[in-house]
Amino acid sequence: MAEWDDILAAVGLALSADRETGLEGLLSTWAGTRESDHAHRCVVAHYLADLQPDLDDEVRWDEVALAEYAHVADADLTPVGITSAADMAPSLHLNLGDGYLHQGRLPEATAELEAGLRQRRHLPADSYGDMIRGGLDRLRSRLDRATTQQGHEGLTVTGGGR
Repeated sequence: MAEWDDILAAVGLALSADRETGLEGLLSTWAGTRESDHAHRCVVAHYLADLQPDLDDEVRWDEVALAEYAHVADADLTPVGITSAADMAPSLHLNLGDGYLHQGRLPEATAELEAGLRQRRHLPADSYGDMIRGGLDRLRSRLDRATTQQGHEGLTVTGGGR
């Protein structure tokens, strides 16, 4: 069974220059989770998404993270320094909305942006909260441009890898 220490170690590797080892660690940690380990699976999937070279795989992991989040109790993430699970929701919606935008799925991207904006009141007043709020604002701007471009030129935003 995956423990928080294992997950944090794998996340640390994933955030370092050794992304490949981090990916391997996160995949191993994922394999060690049970279906009922929603908080563990949410965090692992969230970081696995960022390490995917393929956009469709990235979006799939972002979808998994958000699906697992739906079953996370408020205090379940305190072992990793997140005092309220609600603090994580805007980031999950931001990442999934960004992925949908890169796939050209504008209605889905809009829905995720709106969900993230509704949840942003839960963000802490610190650098993490500022980063996610800024990300939501940038996603809104990019989505507005893509929607305008699609409406005026009949184009869609298509995305290869990022």
